[in-house]
Amino acid sequence: MFDAHIRPYIDPPLHQIARLCLVVGLNANRVTAIGFLCGVSSALCIYLGVYHLAFLFFCLNRLADGLDGAVARLTKSSDRGGYFDIVADFLFYALIPFAFGAADPDARLAALFLIFSFVGTGTSFLAYAIIAAKQKLSTDIRGKKSFFYLGGLTEGAETIFVLGLVILWPSLFVPAAWVFGCLCWVTTATRCLSAWQDFTE
Repeated sequence: MFDAHIRPYIDPPLHQIARLCLVVGLNANRVTAIGFLCGVSSALCIYLGVYHLAFLFFCLNRLADGLDGAVARLTKSSDRGGYFDIVADFLFYALIPFAFGAADPDARLAALFLIFSFVGTGTSFLAYAIIAAKQKLSTDIRGKKSFFYLGGLTEGAETIFVLGLVILWPSLFVPAAWVFGCLCWVTTATRCLSAWQDFTE
């Protein structure tokens, strides 16, 4: 919901940091790989109950997710890079609730519901992108991307906020997972409605 509005504020600093990445020899794919390793580290720290360190790795993961695209735009964007970027993102989003569920039996049902809800937002997002590419639709409202980005109530900014919040305050995970999971289903429903209206039979 807020992704398009915050891009003008985050793109300039990301552009500057991306230049530094190139100076030290980090291309976009390496930044994606480093970010994913930070995401795995964050999940491991959640499982171990080291939440402040988990939050640090979480922030590094999200920074890398923004940086890889910025680095790619300074060099040469590639379909391979776009593919691995979105795969790493979706795995990371599922990994955080998985870690909470693995660490606390009382959180498992909420964690499963949130992962299930992420499957809904993810599949509705990617399926729309596939058909949009087939019909040669494009948008750069969320920055220049490898494929069509369809918005919704729960986009990247909202997901980052909620996951960061529950890492800092783990006691909020269960209620936050139920509430945010329900909001994700609103996003899935609106995306399906958009697809029904936008795509011909």
